[in-house]
Amino acid sequence: MVYIAILGGFGVIGSGVAQVLAQNAALIEKKAGQAVAVKRVLDIRDCPGHPMEHLLTKNFEDILTDDEIKIVAEVMGGTEPAYTYAKRALLAGKSVCTSNKELVIKHGAELLRIAQERELNFMFEASVGGGIPIVRPMNLALTTDEIVAVAGILNGTSNYILHQMEKTGAAFADALAGASALGYAEKNPKEDVEGRDASRKLAILLSLATGRQVNYEEIHTEGITGITAADFSAARHFGYTIKLLVDGRINGGGLEAMVAPALVHGSNAFSTVGDVFNCVLVQAKVTDNVMFYGRGAGKLPTAGAVISDIVDVSKHLHRHIMHTWSEEVNPVLPAGSYIKKKMVRAVCSDTVIAKNSIEKIYPGAKIFFSQDKTAAWFTPPETEDETSAKTAALAEAGGILKIEKTLRVYEPVNMEKI
Repeated sequence: MVYIAILGGFGVIGSGVAQVLAQNAALIEKKAGQAVAVKRVLDIRDCPGHPMEHLLTKNFEDILTDDEIKIVAEVMGGTEPAYTYAKRALLAGKSVCTSNKELVIKHGAELLRIAQERELNFMFEASVGGGIPIVRPMNLALTTDEIVAVAGILNGTSNYILHQMEKTGAAFADALAGASALGYAEKNPKEDVEGRDASRKLAILLSLATGRQVNYEEIHTEGITGITAADFSAARHFGYTIKLLVDGRINGGGLEAMVAPALVHGSNAFSTVGDVFNCVLVQAKVTDNVMFYGRGAGKLPTAGAVISDIVDVSKHLHRHIMHTWSEEVNPVLPAGSYIKKKMVRAVCSDTVIAKNSIEKIYPGAKIFFSQDKTAAWFTPPETEDETSAKTAALAEAGGILKIEKTLRVYEPVNMEKI
């Protein structure tokens, strides 16, 4: 019998962990090689009448000093007290499994080091992509390969909002309200819609891929709050849709990392990822392109990912199996040097004059003019700084009132040229 403790009580993920452990007890015992049971649940709240009420404690010391508890499932969220509890659990000889992306990206390198030193494990499959198995494949199946790029859709809330905007023509505010009504958006959705949630997840994947700490604060991050129906209309004209994408690239020149709304062509698999689903593409030199798709959030998918880690740890109670990345920081290159193709939209006062102005700076550009005198066209692949300089010049050119939007075009790494 392996006993575990749940930190975070019977909240969404905590209750999911307890539920799946009970429902799938026989299967989990078979997979783990022994039964897995909850012995303690840490919660500051009282849960009168709950079938597991007798397991509740408000004192973390009850868990820390219980030698029978071998694994701690941390599903509290945030960095404190989650970090303190996770570190003390490891120092006390208990492995930790977490769904907490903030904890992983801020303190993961340190906690992994402590786990390795003590032949324990700090596992975090559920911290990226919810129920999608992505951390384990990068830790095991792809560990001998050289990863060159990680990209995808890693925030279900933003993906749902953009999907609804495209499908129904809804404005951002209305699509967000719909996401909130369905429980997809938090009361304060800024972390999701401004891209920071996805940025943390990209940092975790790049830290795994490179073996060094990637700070999510260094990742160029833009949200979806400024996306409009006009952006979708122009994108659709050229055969594209718009997704909030994470895009990390590893090359000899350094690490490129960006989270931003991007144009995705209809022939790309990312364009078909709708609602709250997530998708991750890993590009590696030997394996080539590997894609992972599934529900990126939700009570049971996330709980299932936590339990998959618990099962793995149960089979390796006295052996460190998780990839450890160094606490040395792997710096992210300034975004101004990234070379990408973009779609630019401009509001025009005179379409004929505007066309001449655009073609002087972007010769041969195929310009789409909408009925409201908005022009849209694609740039060639060029650096962010080059695009900024050219669009600044165009904003002052004849026939153009202002540059309304610049959106990058996602194109995966051409593996034939690697």
